[in-house]
Amino acid sequence: MTYDKKITRHLPKCLHCGQQIRYGRTDKKYCCDDCKNRHHNEQAKSGRAYRRKIMAQLMANYQILDNLFRAGVTSVELIIAITMGFVPGVVTSYRRVGKHDEFCCFDIKYIMTDMRIYSISKLENVSLPLPDK
Repeated sequence: MTYDKKITRHLPKCLHCGQQIRYGRTDKKYCCDDCKNRHHNEQAKSGRAYRRKIMAQLMANYQILDNLFRAGVTSVELIIAITMGFVPGVVTSYRRVGKHDEFCCFDIKYIMTDMRIYSISKLENVSLPLPDK
């Protein structure tokens, strides 16, 4: 008895452009380096956009707090700060001090309650060692 075996190889498709990959390893995912780079760049694009958005809001919060501090204002109603563009949930650090929540936006610290931002002040002598490149 003879068997007529036809060996068919499943050709994988490129994850970026969808073309069949006719050569190389059987677990190959991209047809060329360009497709591989484009695919990975598209994957990373959303993360970069999110980080840019957060940094922009941090800078906006910092500008609002800095302008208030320079004007000598140490306390402001939260609703007024929000109308100025302040977003309460975007901070660089947070800690619990006694009964209060102390927040920082870079080198400006403040205490925030449900209704008010107060004790706006700048941290003194804030220096971090920068790595050599």
